[in-house]
Amino acid sequence: MTAPAPPTPSTPMPSTRAAAPDGAGAAGGVAGGWAGRARAAAVRPWLLLAPALLVLAVLLLWPLVRVGLFSLQDYGLREITTGEPNWIGLENYREILATPELWTVVLPNTVGFAVLSVVGTVAFGTAVAVLLASLGTFWRTVTSSAIMAAWAMPAVTGTYVWVWIFDADRGVFNDVLMNLGLLDDPTNWFTNRWTFYAIVLLNVIHHGFPFVAVTVLAGLLGVPKEMLEAAEMDGAGSFRRFFSIVVPQLRQVFAVVIILSTIWDFKVFAQVYLMPGGAGSNRSVLNLGVWSYVESFGQNRYGFGSAIAVLLTLLLLAITAVYVRTVLAEEER
Repeated sequence: MTAPAPPTPSTPMPSTRAAAPDGAGAAGGVAGGWAGRARAAAVRPWLLLAPALLVLAVLLLWPLVRVGLFSLQDYGLREITTGEPNWIGLENYREILATPELWTVVLPNTVGFAVLSVVGTVAFGTAVAVLLASLGTFWRTVTSSAIMAAWAMPAVTGTYVWVWIFDADRGVFNDVLMNLGLLDDPTNWFTNRWTFYAIVLLNVIHHGFPFVAVTVLAGLLGVPKEMLEAAEMDGAGSFRRFFSIVVPQLRQVFAVVIILSTIWDFKVFAQVYLMPGGAGSNRSVLNLGVWSYVESFGQNRYGFGSAIAVLLTLLLLAITAVYVRTVLAEEER
């Protein structure tokens, strides 16, 4: 009989503990790679926006900072000549808030006019957009091109057209009223505070409604026709369909046009300044923008005028923030 063969030593199995660090290293490398890609993806948009942000900082941020610094100084011709600052802290703001003209004339003119002009511009522009949506492609193109001419017209040119229409001596408006027997003598409509701003209101609405009309028209064309047809079959009238279906669908569009119109109409300048008496000779028609300009360049009080401009900017930011927050809160409901 042959002797049994000696048992061969078994090959030791590799230890899982020894392999664990290699696996952890591989997993860590994969995780690190994903983290690096995520960081790169997060930084890439800012790199692309960096040139535009730099331009905005130079053109907008730095002038705002300079205006803020001027508002803390008694800055006039002497300071411009010598280059030496004359810091007075918040004295300009105290003087502004203590001026009765701010509360009785300037602020009511600014806020009241802005509210009326925003409501008028958005309402009239929306009505024109509804009209354009009901037209065929050809006539919609022709009409849109015609109304865009009003928006393309410079504010200075449009203002002088309205000044000519309501001119006391050669104005078309006075001639029409006199020919109809409604006036015996020509009337200067620019001396009265209310008629002055009524003309400015017509000017601003005429200049601003094309933007609202074209913007709202783009939203109207995106409203599903099936919803409107279903509502019509259920017996809903045109007004009910508009306010129950169209307006909720265009909430974002209306938010944009209202915010932009508010900003533009609060800081309206040329339409007031170029009217007869609007450059400061008629103090009853001053608004914040014109008051800042008159105090800065008419009275050489650049620090005081800068403080008025800062207050106007803060007012616009507050109004915009409140409105945006309200819109966002409605969307979350």
